[in-house]
Amino acid sequence: MSPEEAGKIVRAKPGTLAVWRSTKRYPLPYYKSGRAVLYRRSECLAFVQDGRVSCD
Repeated sequence: MSPEEAGKIVRAKPGTLAVWRSTKRYPLPYYKSGRAVLYRRSECLAFVQDGRVSCD
């Protein structure tokens, strides 16, 4: 799914997801296909359901 679609599930704007990717702030897996950034629906749902964030 696109960052826009993933953002609706995790309740974050696509720009916020870009910050999370670059800073590795939250453990939301993503995949790159060329220049496209993609997310799996199941991983987005698991991210929301888990609700935990590791603080290093």
